[in-house]
Amino acid sequence: MKPDKPTNYWDYIRVDDLLSLQGGLESDESELTNDEVLFITVHQVFELWFKLILRELGALRDFFHQELVDDQEMSKAVRSIQRINVLFRRCASHFEVIETLTTREYLGFRDKLMPASGFQSAQMRQMEILLGLDDESRVPLGLSESYMEALRGHGGANSTAFEHVAAQKLDGPSLAVAIEEWLLRAPIDGVRFDAPDADAGLARFIDAYIDAAHQEVSRTCEIALARSADPAEEDRLRARYEDEKRAIVEFLNPTDEEGGARRRRVRAAALFVVSYRELPLLAWPREVLDGLIELEQVMLIFRQRHARMVERVIGRRTGTGGSSGVDYLDRTALVYRVFRDLWAVRTYQIRRESNPPLANPGFYDFANA
Repeated sequence: MKPDKPTNYWDYIRVDDLLSLQGGLESDESELTNDEVLFITVHQVFELWFKLILRELGALRDFFHQELVDDQEMSKAVRSIQRINVLFRRCASHFEVIETLTTREYLGFRDKLMPASGFQSAQMRQMEILLGLDDESRVPLGLSESYMEALRGHGGANSTAFEHVAAQKLDGPSLAVAIEEWLLRAPIDGVRFDAPDADAGLARFIDAYIDAAHQEVSRTCEIALARSADPAEEDRLRARYEDEKRAIVEFLNPTDEEGGARRRRVRAAALFVVSYRELPLLAWPREVLDGLIELEQVMLIFRQRHARMVERVIGRRTGTGGSSGVDYLDRTALVYRVFRDLWAVRTYQIRRESNPPLANPGFYDFANA
């Protein structure tokens, strides 16, 4: 809509409103030190970046949750993932600004924060939920209260943070589930998921791939054995490579507890896309899967960077919200994974020339788009 009058930069960006928000608990930021204003400002910038990431994640989820995902629109999804990855890298770099605070400078205003804590960031919790992190996988805060209770006001009062996260928990599915739905429908070696011979086609691909992977592992084992002159070491190497062979069989034949037939097809589809990535119609799907791995990687790096910043500024003391501080942050970086199958696929790929030949590679030509 065209404005009624010419627009100024400061009106469009609402600069005056934005610059009036760094006062923290005081009515006038002139009463604050530069150190405290810096701390407040950087965290406000985090929340603005988080807002953008949430918008992109929601659009991605909606795109892949469609019954029919338009291949011609896939480039937009890839660009959205790339934007999220850039945003998370920028977030990680902001910790360097906080590290300009010395420990004594931060301690000068730290008590004002208590018992508030960064784990009360509703948008961070929303991002985790939207990505697909479930409650069972969460690292305990080190307190008796849950992460949802930590979002309530003092005395258990309601809060907008609690309401936002509670609403996000109801706004399913997650991006991880939407990606699984998309992979579930992916044609494997030219056989569509709803074709009468879909199960037979899936079994053919899996059997052929396992056979090729086992040959590849045996080849690698022989190379490794050629470097060893210790019989005991050779036995350990053989056992290790036999474990690799068993692992790929188990990965492509998950138990019912792991998701059974649904998980089997999802894993096989992911492995198919990345293994035959040169096929024209797999160009954008492979970029999606690679981008999701990078997304989770940059988010993990963000968590690790956060932990190191905290350790550098305040050491390993108890967090302002009563958590174990650095230990809690380190645990989240280790434990929080959503796209586990996409990571596992890296373990089970083989050389391009070792991939089993496809029965219908022409299915993935642009002419069939």
